[in-house]
Amino acid sequence: MPDTAITRSAIRDEAIRLRALFEATGAQVVDPPILQPADILLDLYGEDIRARAYVTSDAMRGEQMLRPDFTVPVVQMHMAHGAEPARYTYAGEVFRRQEDYPERASEYFQTGFEVFDRTDPAAADAEVFALIRAALGDLPLRAATGDIGILAAAVDGLNTTPARKAALRRHIWRPRRFRALLDRYSGRAPVPETRAALLASADPLADCAPLIGLRERTEIESRVAALRDDAAAPPISENEVALLDSVLAVRETLPFALEHLRDISVDLPAIGPAVARLAARVDALAQRGVDVDALEFESSYGRTSMEYYDGFVFGFYAEGRSDLPPVASGGRYDALTRVLGQGVEIPAVGGVIRPGLLLDLRAAS
Repeated sequence: MPDTAITRSAIRDEAIRLRALFEATGAQVVDPPILQPADILLDLYGEDIRARAYVTSDAMRGEQMLRPDFTVPVVQMHMAHGAEPARYTYAGEVFRRQEDYPERASEYFQTGFEVFDRTDPAAADAEVFALIRAALGDLPLRAATGDIGILAAAVDGLNTTPARKAALRRHIWRPRRFRALLDRYSGRAPVPETRAALLASADPLADCAPLIGLRERTEIESRVAALRDDAAAPPISENEVALLDSVLAVRETLPFALEHLRDISVDLPAIGPAVARLAARVDALAQRGVDVDALEFESSYGRTSMEYYDGFVFGFYAEGRSDLPPVASGGRYDALTRVLGQGVEIPAVGGVIRPGLLLDLRAAS
């Protein structure tokens, strides 16, 4: 159900009301421009948002886009001149094309809350989750949580080449591609025929026609060399694949998920620090009054959301309305601050609410 089911004025009023709730906790109100520089920011959003962004060109400022969310512009603003610690809130419109879901609005309001604080990341995670949950009121929403950091740590712990680890990490947010790579690296899937033929040739470019396109011969030769190095690497062991699959399969309430992941970490110690961060988050959520015994955790949750999330992820969903996007969502994005801070970073976490969906659900209840 698109946001237009309720009047635009009502949605704007609700967005401002929600922003006031976050402002009352000490957050600073910010309002990033609707037009954002596309050349830098598009790569940070990931494949899904890049395909759905509205991009235009400005003779003076170059390629521009209508903001698809607030988090990236807020991080850019904070890393340029923000003080520490900092809390921000905002309310306004975002724009995303909806070719795959034409019934959904391509222009809608978001209200959000972002925390930049290196003191206690687990407490900041709990703060954002609890404040978002409280702002949603008493609607019967299902909360889902996950942790991209645990899966990333599992990949880093594999006994394979840095290039393979980098490829798997890059495709964490594309589950099918991730699985295809894992199957190939473990020897479960054969090398594609075209690649096998390429690797079997002593000089793959010997009989090629004149090169046409943007790639130089040296670049192509470098890529072929990388493919040969990959083909010579030993396969990832079946035991390690099974451990990674065990991590991916965890889907339980938080206490049981934590216990399960601790058991896996005995054989996959690389995930130990990430599991310890999850344990600290569970305690922090409980201190915030969240019923962690009933809170769902899924290791694979968040793998189709924003690619800048690299730790805690969460979402709130309308029961019985699988056709709707999350009413609220968020997560941790420490690495994003490093990218936009040119090497300087600060732990950061945030979340957004869609006030239009909130009003639609209230009207239907």
